[in-house]
Amino acid sequence: MEYNFREIEKKWQKRWVEEKTYQVTEDDSKQKFYVLNMFPYPSGAGLHVGHPLGYIASDIYARYKRLQGFNVLNPMGYDAYGLPAEQYAIQTGQHPAITTVNNINRYREQLDKIGFSFDWNREIRTCDPEYYHWTQWVFQKMFNSYYCNDEQEARPIEELEKAFAIYGNEGLNAACSEDISFTAEEWNAKSEKEKQEILMNYRIAYLGETMVNWCAELGTVLANDEVVDGVSERGGFPVIQKKMRQWCLRVSAYAQRLLDGLDTIEWTDSLKETQRNWIGRSEGAEVQFKVKDSDLEFTIFTTRADTMFGVTFMVLAPESELVAQLTTPEQKAEVDAYLDRTKKRTERERIADRSVTGVFSGSYAINPFTGEAVPVWISDYVLAGYGTGAIMAVPAHDSRDYAFAKHFGLEIRPLVEGCDVSEESFDAKEGIVCNSPRLDVTPYCDLSLNGLTIKEAIETTKKYVKEHNLGRVKVNYRLRDAIFSRQRYWGEPFPVYYKDGMPYIIDEASLPLELPEVAKFLPTETGEPPLGHATKWAWDTVNKCVVENEKIDHVTVFPLELNTMPGFAGSSAYYLRYMDPHNHQALVDPKIDQYWKNVDLYVGGTEHATGHLIYSRFWNKFLYDMGVSVMEEPFQKLVNQGMIQGRSNFVYRIKDTNTFVSLNLKDQYEVTPIHVDVNIVSNDILDLEAFKAWRPEYKTAEFILEDGKYVCGWAVEKMSKSMFNVVNPDMIVEKYGADTLRMYEMFLGPVEQSKPWDTNGIDGVHRFIRKFWSLFYSRTDEYLVTDEPATKEELKSLHKLIKKVTGDIEQFSYNTSISAFMICVNELFNLKCSKKEILEQLVITLAPFAPHVCEELWDVLGHETSVCDAQWPAYNEEYLKEDTINYTISFNGKARFNMEFAADEASDAIQAAVLADERSQKWIDGKTPKKIIVVPKKIVNVVI
Repeated sequence: MEYNFREIEKKWQKRWVEEKTYQVTEDDSKQKFYVLNMFPYPSGAGLHVGHPLGYIASDIYARYKRLQGFNVLNPMGYDAYGLPAEQYAIQTGQHPAITTVNNINRYREQLDKIGFSFDWNREIRTCDPEYYHWTQWVFQKMFNSYYCNDEQEARPIEELEKAFAIYGNEGLNAACSEDISFTAEEWNAKSEKEKQEILMNYRIAYLGETMVNWCAELGTVLANDEVVDGVSERGGFPVIQKKMRQWCLRVSAYAQRLLDGLDTIEWTDSLKETQRNWIGRSEGAEVQFKVKDSDLEFTIFTTRADTMFGVTFMVLAPESELVAQLTTPEQKAEVDAYLDRTKKRTERERIADRSVTGVFSGSYAINPFTGEAVPVWISDYVLAGYGTGAIMAVPAHDSRDYAFAKHFGLEIRPLVEGCDVSEESFDAKEGIVCNSPRLDVTPYCDLSLNGLTIKEAIETTKKYVKEHNLGRVKVNYRLRDAIFSRQRYWGEPFPVYYKDGMPYIIDEASLPLELPEVAKFLPTETGEPPLGHATKWAWDTVNKCVVENEKIDHVTVFPLELNTMPGFAGSSAYYLRYMDPHNHQALVDPKIDQYWKNVDLYVGGTEHATGHLIYSRFWNKFLYDMGVSVMEEPFQKLVNQGMIQGRSNFVYRIKDTNTFVSLNLKDQYEVTPIHVDVNIVSNDILDLEAFKAWRPEYKTAEFILEDGKYVCGWAVEKMSKSMFNVVNPDMIVEKYGADTLRMYEMFLGPVEQSKPWDTNGIDGVHRFIRKFWSLFYSRTDEYLVTDEPATKEELKSLHKLIKKVTGDIEQFSYNTSISAFMICVNELFNLKCSKKEILEQLVITLAPFAPHVCEELWDVLGHETSVCDAQWPAYNEEYLKEDTINYTISFNGKARFNMEFAADEASDAIQAAVLADERSQKWIDGKTPKKIIVVPKKIVNVVI
């Protein structure tokens, strides 16, 4: 019978559905194993060959664990909200829900062709009201909670209300946006609105003023990775930094727990370190600086209070409220111009850019340790979100302060004996302190650090700051609260209405609050988000339902929130919903959660290290506090798959125009490189008419050509729909089959490494599967399998494979497994082995990698159940033992020839045989050997 992969794959994909092969339920008699992939956003481009890489890797592991007897949960769904569907709706008028469903159907068709063992009965879609019901429910819980620093957990906000009425907030140790103080009398005298404003300061989900990337043309806030060179990646529209009132999640309250949890999970050291750096724990002191000739004072945070004597200037973040307060009239015009320039740069760009810019505010601050008046500058190398948004600059011992001081001619004062700061700053981690205070000035305070070691000086200064009320010792974190608002239509609605300008939560029993219909998907003419177009978007507090806007009376009917939730809202607890996706009463049944607990293996890309993987851990820790999740960490083991790269093309748009300049002329202009669809480029030459027709914004594009042609740039990089360099897996499946695609993607290299897509080797993998098939069927379709007992050589070949593949799968070294399969099949082919005893075990071992062909051959071997329900074979070391050993025979340490001996041959017998061999006589040359050394199973050395 010929290996007809098309028929075989369709046959088994159909049978798996009919027999519900991959549906799983809780089973207390089996140990659980939960495998999860980071679920995809269903784009219009469909899957490319890079997408299945992680899915195939996890699917192999899921099938392997099932064969080992585990009850395996391996679900799949869709992260269905996203800007592309909304932008398509704006361009075409087609509702994002229609686009999304069409895209999902396309993804499902492609995924099914590859033969994954997903339990589709558990499919979730984040845009389904049945799903986002529970996203809204968690938001409600966060709104109605605060974080108690003493208990290190989320607690009901009602506790604060009761405490405030009796004690005020004296002695309260809770995470908050700003430190405030009030008595019980003051609290009880406040209006309802004033009380709500105070509670907002403590809520885990709260409204706050934050700096955002605002794109006016798109009418929305953009994430950092959606902004390139100060313009939106989609459309090239200007983006500025703007302070807006946004929903936020108090992620920062969980910073220490997020750090501590990293020690309990099996993630790579590099990814853990990335999260540690992002969370950014630092111990230091907050110190008060008074403004010269003013009643104003401000706080700075420093990890090195011992360097206070070296402060020669201060720097404010451009977004700091202090900028307006400290800018003098003489400096206002210069400061305003600088602020206008910096608001076009994202924080990420400011961190990466080492160029020096800044402006003097006109004010001076008094150093509390020296009494000196030091100038206060403004610069974008200081960020508002870290510490207090103001820093004391010690240029002798900080590289960025040093560069700033050199650029603007400010004093650089060294504080470590013998250090040279003539060319660069000195990293003052060790040494003896000097100039603290300087010996040639009258001391301003009674603290001297001179002669102390750096370590002694740090502790002495922190103690002094605390004892003299100059500030307080504090642990600080770089981690910011998450901005949780988007000015978009296609997202989860907030279950929030507004009364007297303050947010209130709709009843839990009224969830889900479903996304309304709108006439337009753009912002309104008055600048409101797209939900401002909804005519039925008001909350009736009496009837507990959505009603028409015209019924708003601000007595019983109130306006609903117009923003929607961001993309990460739906992906932060989806692993819990997979456990119990059809439960209408709870996010997850406690008994079911107790069975599955958390994800044993999570597979996804490293690009989510500081986004999704931070937010989902925070979200899960909150649910753990609420008693919903039984495990504090959601993902026990994480494997990051590398990228399959593609060859991208670029066009170059001249800034602030719709004109594109050819590659070799671009250096004459200020340009923004933009990815272009590789399908409208041939040999790096752009099809101009196809480009104009590609996207609406390029319809009026103009070009500056070279030799009458537009030459595109190129790069090897991530294969991605956003880079328009995709290769469709359907083409590979059609030509070679899904089993070949699965094995080839694993054969390209280690799972965690990035590698370019190259079809040159795919024929070899396809030939391997055909050779595997030929162990069962001859070229004349004769069935070859027999019940004859296996030979020693056949058993050795098989068990060598089983040992290798078992170890490789545990280490995700699938590429070396596939090499081992090829070697084994070649050996068995050469041995003309068609023994059922061997082939059955071989089929089971290959099944996780090539499930279709293995199901077919398992069936051919006479089994009535799926190969998925077989038992993973155990290798037998006895079969791996060698009968004979090849010894190297050396004379005075030089190898001369080899001899075969029985594996259990005694040393004396080996020595005698070596001396008796006629080849030895040549090297002994009639002399008597001084000694003979036998290294078991390796070498014999005759010393003459």
